[in-house]
Amino acid sequence: MLNFLKIQDGVVNASMYEPLVSLSRGPIEESLHFGAAAVVDSNGKLMFSLGDANGVTYLRSTSKPLQAIPFVEAGGAKKFEFTEEETAIMCASHHGTAEHVRVVQSMHQKAGLRLEQMMCGVHYPEDTNSRNALIEQGQGPVAYHHNCSGKHTMMLAYAKLMGYSSEDYIQPHHPVQRDILRCVSEMCQYSEEKIAIGVDGCTVPVFGMPLYNAALGFARMADPHALSEKRAAACRTLSQAMMHYPMMIAGPKGFDTHLMTAANGKVFCKAGAEGFQGVGILPGVLGPDSPGIGIAIKISDGDPNLRARSAVALSILHHMQVLTEAELGNLMDYTSAHPVYNWRKIEVGKLTTTFDL
Repeated sequence: MLNFLKIQDGVVNASMYEPLVSLSRGPIEESLHFGAAAVVDSNGKLMFSLGDANGVTYLRSTSKPLQAIPFVEAGGAKKFEFTEEETAIMCASHHGTAEHVRVVQSMHQKAGLRLEQMMCGVHYPEDTNSRNALIEQGQGPVAYHHNCSGKHTMMLAYAKLMGYSSEDYIQPHHPVQRDILRCVSEMCQYSEEKIAIGVDGCTVPVFGMPLYNAALGFARMADPHALSEKRAAACRTLSQAMMHYPMMIAGPKGFDTHLMTAANGKVFCKAGAEGFQGVGILPGVLGPDSPGIGIAIKISDGDPNLRARSAVALSILHHMQVLTEAELGNLMDYTSAHPVYNWRKIEVGKLTTTFDL
């Protein structure tokens, strides 16, 4: 095992990560990804873990579904007549396709927002075809293309809904962010004072907490039976929107999009930067009385090639019998124990998970 550092309750402690994914080339193990994971049900039971379930790390964009709850809970989606597709993109790290831009622009029109109000920054679309199309047309990207534009649109709409100022809506002290922090704390059952606050890539606050609590937040969102009626309705609205419009959450080549498409209403999921992945399993999926379940995964090296977290997630879902063999067959590019090919499509190695559940 490999020692890393974690910060918990203001103290730096040693945290344990274990090897989770191996990449071989010929007879040699060429690469090894370390990480940790927690699987928690909606009643707070830690079902099993890999590495240290209490290790603290940032959720990054995995928190987006949780961040959208206050807006929906306050009636924002109904007030501005957002469609289910538009509700889904509030939870997204989308790839900036023309369809994504269309949906965000529609939200702006309905809520009376302006492009220049968004403080997420600007980058080219992550979708290669969309990026090339802009370049060929001699155009540059705008904030609509940013992968977090749906979330920022939601935050601006929430400020308008609540009568808050739209100035500095990205700052931790702003009431939009204070309301979101309170909701994330309540969903994950981790006190606001303990949540480590950093700055995300799109400049809004990002939340650091134990993997256990992140998984619990997803479990409670999947199965909100213990929540208030308004919050439970908001959780169901958001999770259903994600599952009904998975293309809005990532894009044509995104793991989140493909997993939710293959799972056909059984799970919702959201990736985060630097190797984080969250999955929510709906109640009843594992049996008539089974609770909702949340999974939180962190790959310690940040998973730069986007291969480790998906392999770990699918291995866990396969172990839990969440996905059928046919559903897994639609996700072969992401599963463990799949071949690695070179540019000539010659098999040169294999990606495998190294843990035993």
